[in-house]
Amino acid sequence: MTAREVVDLDRTDAMRLLASVDHGRVVFTDKALPAIRPVNHLVDDGRVIVRTRLTAKVATAVRFSADAGEVVAYQADNLDPQRRVGWSVVITGLAKIVDDPPQIARYAQLLRPWVNKVMDTVIAIEPQIVTGMRIVADE
Repeated sequence: MTAREVVDLDRTDAMRLLASVDHGRVVFTDKALPAIRPVNHLVDDGRVIVRTRLTAKVATAVRFSADAGEVVAYQADNLDPQRRVGWSVVITGLAKIVDDPPQIARYAQLLRPWVNKVMDTVIAIEPQIVTGMRIVADE
């Protein structure tokens, strides 16, 4: 069996890998407990952008956090279970509702929902902490 090694990623590499996939998991607080939801995303100007419904739990948490934003985490990965290699990135930062109409319209074009529901809310996550790791096979 080939040995594996874990390599830490710097912020630049972690954000580049995050931008290379279109989905991940947003982690937020619901009733004082952690909640996780799979969502699709894009990375734009260093922020992670997701679209959701105004009535979704994540939107509710962010909407009621006032102007300061809601602390959330976002995780994405690309793992190959056969080769047992891949990467994972986690960002932690402040999530805020995007309220600029031109930005909302732009993200509506760029970020298509996977489900047949109206996604009327755009959330931008500004990364404060970015961590990542890559599992590589020793040569």
